[in-house]
Amino acid sequence: MIDESQATAVEEPEDDLEDEEPMLTWRPMTERTDLDMTSMMDCVFLLLIFFLVSSAPDQDTSVELPPAHYGGGVTQESSVIITVADREGDLPAAVYLGDGTGGTPVSDDPKQQEATIIDAVTKGVMSGEKSSVLIKAARKVRHKYVSQVAIAVGKADIEDIKMHIAVFEKE
Repeated sequence: MIDESQATAVEEPEDDLEDEEPMLTWRPMTERTDLDMTSMMDCVFLLLIFFLVSSAPDQDTSVELPPAHYGGGVTQESSVIITVADREGDLPAAVYLGDGTGGTPVSDDPKQQEATIIDAVTKGVMSGEKSSVLIKAARKVRHKYVSQVAIAVGKADIEDIKMHIAVFEKE
């Protein structure tokens, strides 16, 4: 047995932890006043797109348009009238000189058709009775055929001529 008098005191190392700074410092809590709305806006836009794509508009709804307050009508007496009517199948539109589809249509050859339209417009305007051109097209006529007639009217090279385009319903 060891005597207490003979025991030497073993010095224990002192902890130097008191001298070091703590690893985590205390920070005061601050309130966050702004919110990130990006994800909320993404959801709103996705919902908007979903409802726009999935909704089916009512096709049978008709709209009654009021009459025009401005602009004047075109009279038959003061206009060279060219009628463009649709045909069945893949045939090009029929072009008639005059109001309506009575008589024989102008040739389907684009060059002959253009020459005939230029001649009719020039004669009508040079006679002094006509001051404008009215192109009447059926509702289902493709734009390219109406455009061909309009280009032919433009090639007539007449100063101050007014061109009007009208759409008529097939009876």
